Amino acid sequence: MTPFPLQEAATRTPLRARLRHAARAVLALGIAAVVVAVAGPALANSRIKDIVDVEGVRENMLIGYGLVVGLNGTGDSLNNSPFTEQSLIGMLERLGVNTRGQSMKTRNVAAVMVTGTLPAFAAQGSRIDAVVSALGDAKSLLGGTLLVTPMLGADGEVYAVAQGPLAVSGFSAAGQGASVTRGVPTSGRISAGAIVEREIEFSLAELPVLRLSLRNPDFTTAQRVAQAINGVYGANTARATDPSAVVVTVPQMRRGDIVGLMTEIEQLRVTPDQPARVVIDEKSGVIVMGENVRISTVAIAQGNLTIRITETPQVSQPNPLAAGQTVVTPQTNIQVDEQSNNRLAIMSNGVSLQELVESLNALGIGPRDMISILQSIKAAGALQAEIEVM
Repeated sequence: MTPFPLQEAATRTPLRARLRHAARAVLALGIAAVVVAVAGPALANSRIKDIVDVEGVRENMLIGYGLVVGLNGTGDSLNNSPFTEQSLIGMLERLGVNTRGQSMKTRNVAAVMVTGTLPAFAAQGSRIDAVVSALGDAKSLLGGTLLVTPMLGADGEVYAVAQGPLAVSGFSAAGQGASVTRGVPTSGRISAGAIVEREIEFSLAELPVLRLSLRNPDFTTAQRVAQAINGVYGANTARATDPSAVVVTVPQMRRGDIVGLMTEIEQLRVTPDQPARVVIDEKSGVIVMGENVRISTVAIAQGNLTIRITETPQVSQPNPLAAGQTVVTPQTNIQVDEQSNNRLAIMSNGVSLQELVESLNALGIGPRDMISILQSIKAAGALQAEIEVM
């Protein structure tokens, strides 16, 4: 068996030596990165807990509108942010201060949006984190304090109330001739700054049937999950209804002990299957290829045409007694590099992922050119995988 599926007609240089030399060159250049996702023995088995979600056990998004006070002149300008002025007037009126018809010029207040996530089974009185982001033209929220802000769910009901001082990681400073900004000073976080006021009713212990949703839908994976559960709790306990769902019938003896049952099911191990896929990020030059990617027999030739034009101006000066003028004459040097040393590579049928990458690297092909080559192989019908461009 040949160690490398690459046939060359022009040379018989040992391929292992050329491969080591090419790998060292690619690592030394450091132009871009090639990431290869290969499932090894250590990653073959995964817990069911890591590949599925239990239907009904989910988080809920919360959002609210509020005011941040105590800013050091870095808040909203009320002329450009009318909603901030209206909110400030309304808040003061609720506190018994009438400011309608007055000119307000404060820069210590900012209108913000407050977001958070309500975990599953969050009890009333428990605390969650709140993220605060500026809505107007505030320069920084550093040193600010969020006033009482109701946080609403998708149904319009109040599920939490947030308040407290902000922790802002970014900052900005400016002088007359220069300014500096680090991070994002218009966004902050209040750790455990929201109190849950309403619970979402969900009775998990009374469910006769559990529905497991696969995070990466796949027919084979869903069937393997069902088989793993049936192997422990008996046939017909679980069945895969579609690529993304496995329905588990709670055994009669485990009714009322759903938590214990799910704890046991989550620890069962299966081998997830994945389709042959190549993910390409053209912006960063990153290529991620799955383990099952295969190449049919195809010939590859890669070469670039590089033209370098160098301008070297020269000064032509007349003799001291001559009635001439000093002029600048251009001198152009043109070089054409066709990379004639590149050869035609033949990829054998059924080439594996590792052999493909080694072959292309041995030809001196970088990640940027490899992206074009993979797309061309797919267009030729020789790449047995799906290409996803990010």
